[in-house]
Amino acid sequence: MGVRVLIVDDDSSVTISLSLLLKQAGYVSLVADSPNTALDVLAKEKVELVIQDMNFSRQTSGQEGLQLLQQIKLQYPDLPIILITAWGSISLAVKGIQLGASDFITKPWTNQQILQSVATVLGLVDASTKKQEQALTREQLEKIYNLRDIVGTDPKFLKILELACRVSSTDASVLITGESGTGKEILASVIHHNSKRRDGAFIKVNLGGIPVSLFESEMFGHIKGAFTDAHQNRKGRFELAAGGSIFLDEIGDLDPSSQVKMLRVLQDRTYEVLGSSVTKTVDVRVISATNRNLNEMVSKGTFREDLLYRLNLIALHIPPLRERPDDIPIIARHFLTKLANTYSRESLKITDRAMQWLQGLDWSGNIRQLKHLLERVVLVCSSDQLDRDDFAICLQMESPETKKEVFDSLPEVGSMTIDELEKAMILKSLKFHAGNISKVAESLGLSRTSLYRRLEKYGIKI
Repeated sequence: MGVRVLIVDDDSSVTISLSLLLKQAGYVSLVADSPNTALDVLAKEKVELVIQDMNFSRQTSGQEGLQLLQQIKLQYPDLPIILITAWGSISLAVKGIQLGASDFITKPWTNQQILQSVATVLGLVDASTKKQEQALTREQLEKIYNLRDIVGTDPKFLKILELACRVSSTDASVLITGESGTGKEILASVIHHNSKRRDGAFIKVNLGGIPVSLFESEMFGHIKGAFTDAHQNRKGRFELAAGGSIFLDEIGDLDPSSQVKMLRVLQDRTYEVLGSSVTKTVDVRVISATNRNLNEMVSKGTFREDLLYRLNLIALHIPPLRERPDDIPIIARHFLTKLANTYSRESLKITDRAMQWLQGLDWSGNIRQLKHLLERVVLVCSSDQLDRDDFAICLQMESPETKKEVFDSLPEVGSMTIDELEKAMILKSLKFHAGNISKVAESLGLSRTSLYRRLEKYGIKI
């Protein structure tokens, strides 16, 4: 017998159409036309999922739906619930998510949206019940999943990695948080390559590097003549990711207008190419990442709460490297092996004294900083035995004092405008840091987003 789904709606046309749709997809449908009837059905029947409308009368403005949701979660806390609401009442759906709903769909919905949401929510329930008795070891994970180049055995990190692997089989949206350099992109890659979409494209988008004026063109594409420089048709990132996954990096850098556009495409799974009136359907798995505190941004009004709930059906937080010191030797040796192959120095080794010293560092730049430091040491040190002093000398190159060297040969500022001086500083820093955007932004005291905007302003190509 198929999965039993309870549909709660006082509109018979909705319950009939949903029942037929779910039956065709192999599910068994039960119907309730009121909150009281729904509770009666749940008390008598085994139900594995509830699809619930939020409005049962105009007078209650959705409050009756919220009350039913609370009653169901109180009596059946593990029962997943999908809410259906009007686009103008998304705030109700957000409250519902806060009260324990698994997902929400806005009217008018499509059959694809309903079936995808049902499959995703049921898939997450299945994933959460697997292997609960005992956490898997690193070796066990490697036998089951493709872990790519992700390294580490720290218990906290393995817990996150295992969850990422388990939910990869679903189409659930995933939000990965963590400090810069912790490996958010590679974890996103693990999720994609263990999903049913693994044979599709994995499109990576740095949202912090897309100017506001180009957001629609970059994400949704444009047709020839849509704007002055649109000399030919261009596919957007969502279309390029069709059938695969899209990785939205630095999602916290989206401006308010772009947040609205992103919410609509993630909610409706449709978009329009810039300059065209034809509506296209989105078929992608969405994985996003940020090093910012989105909950704090929501409280300050700089990030939409409804967008946050649409993005983080599954939230994964990668701990910083300083909180997993036992992983530092493992990660260091992993990178050293690659560097040894790259530079044909097979005898490279980190001394025990150096490794202990590395484990005691703060690593504000996390894994990325460790990788860059190792490469710098390999390039500078002539000995194959990399000792503490070799690392200490190279680490000093990252100190604030070293940043001063970037600007030592700038022209006399008295003859320059502020814009000319700023452009000269950016160009000098780009040269000094070999085009490393993160280090350039840090040396100039800018965010990556602010730096990208200045690069566009001054026409600087990288």
